[in-house]
Amino acid sequence: MSANTTLPAALAKIVKRFQQRTDPKQRYEQLLWYAKRVPEFPEGDKLPENKVSGCVSQVYITAELTEGKVFYQGDSDAQLVKGLVGLLIEGLNGLTPGEIVNITPDFIQDTGLNVSLTPSRANGFYNIFQMMKNKAVACELKDRSETN
Repeated sequence: MSANTTLPAALAKIVKRFQQRTDPKQRYEQLLWYAKRVPEFPEGDKLPENKVSGCVSQVYITAELTEGKVFYQGDSDAQLVKGLVGLLIEGLNGLTPGEIVNITPDFIQDTGLNVSLTPSRANGFYNIFQMMKNKAVACELKDRSETN
């Protein structure tokens, strides 16, 4: 187990779910399950500022702050990547920007997915995760500037 003993409950549950799947094929099926759970992404939000750079596939992430908690939406044109997006949305939604910023991406190693992902997908995962962190910070800054 890595240093992620302080993972938020939803993310810890996801990691545990993947740890129960020992076969890489089962992990992919789990990822595809997350992909199916991703809500429809508004076409109008497919803007350059919401596009994750450094991903081979098209990935979009939006975030909004509601009562101090961040809520994400995302989409990808690749099912496995969409699964990663879904996993992250489910694991991070409803956390405060501070909680999100404090999460390190090494929890992906605890899921065992890092060994199943191609280098470009693993890199894409880190880029998506980093963008989600950046969006959380941006939400907080925007919220602060609006309340001051």
